[in-house]
Amino acid sequence: MMQQGKSSSSGSEMQVTWEDQQNINTFSRLNNRFHELEDDIKFAKEKCDNLEDAGNELILSDEEMVRFQIGEVFAHMPREEVETKIEEMKEATFKSLEKLQQEKESIVSQMAELKKVLYAKFKDSINLEED
Repeated sequence: MMQQGKSSSSGSEMQVTWEDQQNINTFSRLNNRFHELEDDIKFAKEKCDNLEDAGNELILSDEEMVRFQIGEVFAHMPREEVETKIEEMKEATFKSLEKLQQEKESIVSQMAELKKVLYAKFKDSINLEED
């Protein structure tokens, strides 16, 4: 990630200070968390879609008792209870998705600030972009 290079203005070797290394390490941790969040967001969106589909299927059903999966087991429950449970699950998943998206926005902002600092000092001697 970090390459030593020559400073164009003085011709001397560029020094990586303790603070520079901390910024590089912080950027790396944020980048890792960014990718975790992208996966978590994708999973939460899929879960929202699946719950929406389940709710729609339930609306079309004329059964009073329906099978509802709890962990590895299916239980027969009144349709109204299942509808309520699905709505609660959708709401919880949506709130979780919103929090994940807010954290992602915060991380993107922090990474942009670190890029400014690091590129200002190291210019072409550092590459913070992904291939």
